[in-house]
Amino acid sequence: MESIKAQRIPYSQIRVMFDAARKLEQQGKEIIHLEIGRPDFNTPQHIVEAAVEALRAGKHHYSQNAGVLELRQAIADKFAREYQLDYNPDSEIVVTNGVAEGVYVAINALLNPGDQVLIPDPSWLNYNVVALTNFVEPVGYRLSEENNFQPDPNQIEELITPRTKMIILVSPSNPLGSVINQKALERIAHLANKYDMVVLSDEIYEKIVYSPAQHVSIATLSGMRDRTLVMNGFSKFYSMTGWRIGYVMGPEGLVNPILRYHQYMITSTNTFAQWGAITALNGDQGPSYAMVEEFRKRRDYLYEAVNKIPGFTCTKPEGAFYLFPSVKET
Repeated sequence: MESIKAQRIPYSQIRVMFDAARKLEQQGKEIIHLEIGRPDFNTPQHIVEAAVEALRAGKHHYSQNAGVLELRQAIADKFAREYQLDYNPDSEIVVTNGVAEGVYVAINALLNPGDQVLIPDPSWLNYNVVALTNFVEPVGYRLSEENNFQPDPNQIEELITPRTKMIILVSPSNPLGSVINQKALERIAHLANKYDMVVLSDEIYEKIVYSPAQHVSIATLSGMRDRTLVMNGFSKFYSMTGWRIGYVMGPEGLVNPILRYHQYMITSTNTFAQWGAITALNGDQGPSYAMVEEFRKRRDYLYEAVNKIPGFTCTKPEGAFYLFPSVKET
C-alpha cells in the first residue's frame, strides 16, 4: 500500500545507474563514474580535522533547528563580504541536509497544489519530481545550444500564467555548465517583479566558474533580495558531498515556513559536520581553488577532444564540471 503522492515518485535513474556501477565494482571491475555529480577529490584535510575535533570536543548533540549559529553567522558574513547582501543569521538562514532538502522544503512550504513552477530544461531531475510529488505543475523553459544555454526571457514570459508562483534558476548549470549572464538575469528579475514570482536560485556551483565568466546572484539585483531564495552548500567547491550540509537564505517571510517544514523532517543537520563547514568557509581556500583549476584543465582538454569526434558538437562550459555534447549530427 502506498499513497497517491508516493505513486508519483519515480526512482532516480541517476541512482539506478550508480547502484549498478557499484555492483560491478564489487565484482572487481574498474568503473569510471559519470553518473553522480560530485568532485573526484577528497574533502580538504583541514576541514576533516575540524569535524574530528568537534567530535572530540563533544559537539555531537542536537543543534538548533536552523543550524549551529556560528555556521549561520559565517554564511551571513560570506554573503556580506562577497555579494554585499545582508542576511540575519537568526531568522533568514536555515542549514539544510544539502541543497536537495532545501529544494524539497521550499516547494513544500511555499507552493500549493495546482500552482506552477518554471524549471530549466534540461536540469537536475529533483526539481520536477519534487513539484509533481506535491501536485505542483512543473513547466519547463528550454535552454538551447543555439543560445549558449542562456534562458530566453521572451519564452519564459509566454509560459507565465496566473498559476505561476515560482521560477527556478540554476547557475552555473547542472548539467549544462552554462552561467547565466547579467543581461538575462536582469530581464528575469523584471519578470519576477512584474508577475510576483518567488525565485529559487540554486547557486551550489557558484565558485566553480571559469574566467572570463562571472557568477552573479540574482538576489543582488534591484528589488530581488526580498523575493529570492538562495540555495547553496558545501558539496561542490569543498568536495563535501557526503557531509550533507546546504543552506537556504532569503527574507524571513519565505524562510520561516521552510524552517517549520525542516524541523519536522530532520530536526537539524549533522552537528559536527556543521563545525567542519565553518572551517570550510573561514579557513584555507587554497585546496578548493586548486581543484577548480584542475577542473578547468580537464574542461579545456575534453572540450577540444569531444568536438573532434565525428557527429559531436559541444558548447564550452563556463562553470561546474559537466560537458553537454550534442549528438544530433549522428
